[in-house]
Parts: sequence; structure tokens; C-alpha cells
Amino acid sequence: MDTTAGMKALLTIRNYFREIAFLLWHWEHWHWLIKYIPLLPAWLWYCLRARSFWFFTASNPSLTFGGFVGESKKEMYAQLPADCIPRTIFISAKIPFSDVVKRLTDTFAFPVAVKPDTGRMGLMFRKINSIPELRQYHEKMRYDYAIQEFIGYPTEVSVFYYRFPGQPRGTITGFVKKECLAVTGDGTSTLRELILRYPRVRFRISEMISRHRNQLDTIIPAGKSFALAEAFNLSRGGRLISLEHEKDERLLKVFDELSNHSGHFYFGRYDIKCASIEGLKQGKNFSILEFNGSGAEPHHVYGNGNTLIQALKILLHHWDVLFRISRANFRKGVTKWSFERGYLHFVKSEEHITLLRELDAEVRTAGSNEETQLYKPGRRLVSGILIPSAASANIDRNTDGE
Repeated sequence: MDTTAGMKALLTIRNYFREIAFLLWHWEHWHWLIKYIPLLPAWLWYCLRARSFWFFTASNPSLTFGGFVGESKKEMYAQLPADCIPRTIFISAKIPFSDVVKRLTDTFAFPVAVKPDTGRMGLMFRKINSIPELRQYHEKMRYDYAIQEFIGYPTEVSVFYYRFPGQPRGTITGFVKKECLAVTGDGTSTLRELILRYPRVRFRISEMISRHRNQLDTIIPAGKSFALAEAFNLSRGGRLISLEHEKDERLLKVFDELSNHSGHFYFGRYDIKCASIEGLKQGKNFSILEFNGSGAEPHHVYGNGNTLIQALKILLHHWDVLFRISRANFRKGVTKWSFERGYLHFVKSEEHITLLRELDAEVRTAGSNEETQLYKPGRRLVSGILIPSAASANIDRNTDGE
């Protein structure tokens, strides 16, 4: 065997075992089925006790399926205070793009955020910077979607909250900060090099290479953060940082008021952007991106450095609370979903998510949108700014005056 080929083979084997070792010690990267299968008997026990396979639908009775899956953002936003959510318009995928532009220009300025009315895991979420980008999205999108003002607050957090029916106050079980998947430039490395050596991208390298293939040979300026994914979702590579020490009575008061606004939000996770944690506690300068109901995962199982056993205990606790809230609402007269109705809804919702996932991959593979053209091959670094090399001579003469 050629010495070079032998060395490559050894490196490949070594990297393979490194990845295996990493996965063994980092359970949070396991497939969700592996993490949840041990808890299946407990879930079935709750179904038997409730005499309903879909017992959780009563946890948030004003949300379709209790907010477990398949609920629309339109119905969710309608039950939150108008001054606490982004300005939003809902668009039918079937209408002409000219009608979209008319509605948009009366309401928003770019950039805007777009996402499916019914979705999950940040699929088909995009930041849109121009009319051409929006046209491209509308032409590709096959499902109704929302256009929202882009919330520029620097901090995104998740707050898991529950409240028992008839009780004015609830409990915050989890409070975490979310960071999107991003690399930071050093002024000499290309985007490709930054991606390949960033540990958090290790299981998403092919996706990131495909998503940013037009910028891979670009040198990212020193200290400049390059977002590899706009969505902050854990499933899109986001990072969770514990804010357990920030939980207090002021924070709880804010979420008691939010959850009592409609009177029917009892169990779920708020995803929020805010100017600061202190401002959020004061009920100022924040915007609710989403409320995820009974199907929401407590993000603090990942953000607090828990072992797998500790995480499973946290999940079991939340399932117990979910059951008790649902049982209390059944006693108040909330109707149980029949097995057939729930099954059809669940299957339809999963089919929709599968199609969204395929569409997201298709659009991603088709090429990056105009926003990513900020970093293009053929540009070079001048005083920390990427400029077209063809214009560099003219700009060089003006840099002293900047």
C-alpha cells in the first residue's frame, strides 16, 4: 500500500473512532428516538390513566391538538398580547406575488422573516432582505406562510412554563439562552476552513458546505461572525446556555400575565427575543416569536449540563405535569379527541413536516439567497471590509480618509 494512502486510511479510521467516542459521551446528539424509547412505558401509562391516547390535547384547549403538532401560528398569535408579538401578515401560497407585495409595502420594511404557518424545527425559515428574495421564496413555497417584521433584539431565550387550571400563578421550570450556529473569522481563514475545524458543525458539515458553497473560499474578517443558520433552533445547530440563575419572581410575573391573557395556555415553551434579560423581567423590549404547546421539549434538559439520567428525570416530571393539567381540564369539561380524529391529524401533520423538510433541502441545495452574496469569491479584505477585487485600486486611494 502507498505510504500516503495508508496514512489517509489511518486518519480516516482514527476520526471515525473519535466521532463514535464523542457520540457516546454526548447523549444530546443522539437521535431523539434513542432518548425517548426508555420513557415509552411511562407515556403509555398516562394514556391508560386518562383513557385517551391523545390526553395531552386538553393541556392547551384553545390550540389545535393542544399544541403538540400541527397547530398554526395564526391561532397561536391570536391568543397572545398584540404588543408582545412581531407584526405579522399571513400569506396564501396560491395568491399572485403582486398581491404579496401590496400587502408587504403597506406594513413592513426589509429585512423581514418568513416561515410556514404550520411548521417545525426552523424548516423553511428565512431572513429576507429584498423583493427579489421574497419573490423567490414565494415561488418555491407550496404552503401558507407568515411574513414578520425581523426582530433585531440581540438575545433569544426559551422559557418553559406551566400553570394548573384555576391557579393564577404558574412555574418556570427552564430558562435558557439560545445562540445560532455561527463561526467567527480570523482574517486569514476561508469560510470552508472555519467550518471544517468548528466542533459544533461536525455533524452538519455536508449541509453547511452545500448551504454556503458560493462563499466557501471567502476570507471572513477578523472578529466578524458569519451565521451558518439563521434559525436558533437546537435542531438547526443552535446552542443552549443555562440561565437558571436568572429565574426570579419578576420573571414569573411576566409569564403569569402572558399565560393568563387568553386563559387557556397552561403548558409549553415561549421562544422570545429581547433587548436584555433585565428588560424581559421588567416586561419591556421583548417579542414572543412562538409559543410551543404540549409537544414542546424542555430545552433546559440540554442547556444545564445534565447527564442522560438527569435529562430523563426532567422529561418524566414534565410529562407528569402535562398529564395532571390535562386531567384537570377534562374534569372542567374539555372534550377528548377520539382516537381516529387524533390519528388522522397526527399522520397529516407528520406528512406535512416531511414535505417541508424535503422542500427546505431542495431550496437549500438550489443555492443560497442574495443575503449570502455578501461574502463572494473574488473579493478581498481591505481595512476589515470585503470589497470586489476589480474596484480595489480606486478604493485603496480613499482608505486613508476613512
